[in-house]
Amino acid sequence: MSVRSLQGTAGSEAFATEEMSTLVNYIQPTKFHSFETSKKVNRSYQMSSFVETKALEQLTKTPVEFVEYNKLQLSRIYPKGTRVDSSNYMPQVFWNAGCQLVALNFQTIDLSMQLNLGMYEYNGKSGYRLKPEFMRRPDKHFDPFTESTVDGIVANTLSIKIISGQFLTDKKVGVYVEIDMFGLPVDTRRKAFKTKTSQNNAINPVWDEEPIVFKKVVLPTLASLRIAVFEEGGKFIGHRIIPVSAIRPGYRYIGLRNEKNQSLTLPALFVYIEVKDYVPDTFADVIEALSNPIRYVNLMEQRSKQLAALTLEEGEEEKDAKETETGVEQASEVKSEPKPAPVENGLSHAPSATPKPASQLSPQPQPAGSAKPAAKTEDLIHSVLTEMEAHTLEELKQQKVFVREQRRHYKEMKDLMKKHHKKTTEMIKEHTAKYNEFQHDYLRRRAVLQKSAKRDGKKRCLSSSPEHGASFFEQELATLDQESGQKLAELKEQQQQQLLNLRQEQYYSEKYLKKEHIKQLMEKLTLVAEESQSNQMKKLKDLCEKEKKELKKKMDKKRQEKLNEAKSKEKHLTEEEKLEINRSYVNEVVQHIKRLEDAQTKRHEKLVETHKNILQQIIEEKPKLQNELDQEYQDKFRRLPVEIQEFVQETTKRKTEGSDQESLPSSSTLEKLSHKGAQSEDDMEEEKKD
Repeated sequence: MSVRSLQGTAGSEAFATEEMSTLVNYIQPTKFHSFETSKKVNRSYQMSSFVETKALEQLTKTPVEFVEYNKLQLSRIYPKGTRVDSSNYMPQVFWNAGCQLVALNFQTIDLSMQLNLGMYEYNGKSGYRLKPEFMRRPDKHFDPFTESTVDGIVANTLSIKIISGQFLTDKKVGVYVEIDMFGLPVDTRRKAFKTKTSQNNAINPVWDEEPIVFKKVVLPTLASLRIAVFEEGGKFIGHRIIPVSAIRPGYRYIGLRNEKNQSLTLPALFVYIEVKDYVPDTFADVIEALSNPIRYVNLMEQRSKQLAALTLEEGEEEKDAKETETGVEQASEVKSEPKPAPVENGLSHAPSATPKPASQLSPQPQPAGSAKPAAKTEDLIHSVLTEMEAHTLEELKQQKVFVREQRRHYKEMKDLMKKHHKKTTEMIKEHTAKYNEFQHDYLRRRAVLQKSAKRDGKKRCLSSSPEHGASFFEQELATLDQESGQKLAELKEQQQQQLLNLRQEQYYSEKYLKKEHIKQLMEKLTLVAEESQSNQMKKLKDLCEKEKKELKKKMDKKRQEKLNEAKSKEKHLTEEEKLEINRSYVNEVVQHIKRLEDAQTKRHEKLVETHKNILQQIIEEKPKLQNELDQEYQDKFRRLPVEIQEFVQETTKRKTEGSDQESLPSSSTLEKLSHKGAQSEDDMEEEKKD
């Protein structure tokens, strides 16, 4: 096989690739000399690269020329070489100048990178964003450092209210929200707003604070809003970067993103946004009048009436007052048919209107029997009025929410008792094992001495001094017994101290848990009482309306009876007589309703006072229960050393008497040590049943 055949077509492919590359060469890199040189050459396919420091220098010295340069050709900005940690500069600075290619270190997801990802999330995530029109038109000139409005661009006023959050994190931590604005230097505001930290609530925190207002956003098309959520320690949870031009007003749910701008499944913020055109303060009144002309006209009329009231003369004022009174009297005469709504609306005028008809329309025999209608009135009001008793403290304690809390506390205390019982059992087993080991060693040594004594007994018979041998073994046995008794006393004292420390620790934990339970129960009882009282007040309000309707119904029935009675006596009643009956009925209804309202007010005040007393009882019960708990455990701590000492002595005595059986006296031990705990459990069980 020849060498040419081994090479194949590699050479021709390389030549073809070079030709194709020359065909698709859209951009020609060139070294930057000056803006004037680039303008003279005027080749839009040329591109210059700037290190960030060089670009910042050009932007600072000649910002307008830099923007004009980017209208003609491309510019690429890249990080400086001293960024060995792969950090990034803020790309917004160069976007403001119209730079097309702002390169960043994509391996570092910092704030600059997050802003870049948020910027290019829009336009379908295509990676291209069209520059604003004034940065493309050759007849427009733009200064990135401007502080005034740009010609042809309407500045915005942006208002954001953070209302609540949903499923921000599954941790039980406090969270807060920060808001930043990025754009032109005049629009940029870092950490412009920060909410309060929620109290260990990241599932559904509610802030509902005053909104943050960006009064004047000079260039909305280049500005971006960042809403970020953090844990109370500053740990990042999620954020969202939105161009101001894409923000829509109203109530909105904003789904959060992570550092890589990837959507998070559940975390979201509920906000209220207002977007308006910026109006200087000098034209605020004019714009308000144009936007709501009806309100403006009404305001002008109201002010005219107020001025007229101040400038009205005395004679005209008296004349107007008389005309007003005459109109009211005529209006009351026209209303012959009793209707519920006018009666209720006329309640405030009842005291001034009642005496006059009562003196004019009541017949001569009326004063003699005036006591009877008053009694009937009281009976009628009492028949309508319903007494409402507040829930007592014992009734509140029977509520399901409170009983459920008691059961939970009972379970927690029962689990703690079991835990203490287990620790006590393990310590008693350990003490029993130590005693058995000591007893076994003692018996073994004693048996050895006794065996040696028997073996040497035979020798003592042949020995010349048997008394010496006998006294030697007696001394050995006495020494062994003395040493054993001393060690037994030390072991007993050590076990007693260990049991005492254990029981004291258990008592402390029980006391602490019971104190927490008292605190939680009182808080729960307060919530139950407040909720019950709130429901009672709502029912009372509905009951008052119902009682008024019932009273009007009875009074209307009474009116019909009077009309029927009058018709039975005189078959042809004149219109004036019917009108007098209706007038007397209206006045009577007004008086009855006023009395009913007085009775309802007294009932309301009585109920409110009872509610206050019940809440005060709950407040006073907490220290009372805590004092009882302190006294109970003070007595327990005082009796504990004696109980432990008696227990250890009894246990040692039992072990000494039954040393041959080597059995654990755990049942008697637990009966002694767990007696108080069992008593407290029984008390809790009885309380739960009650």
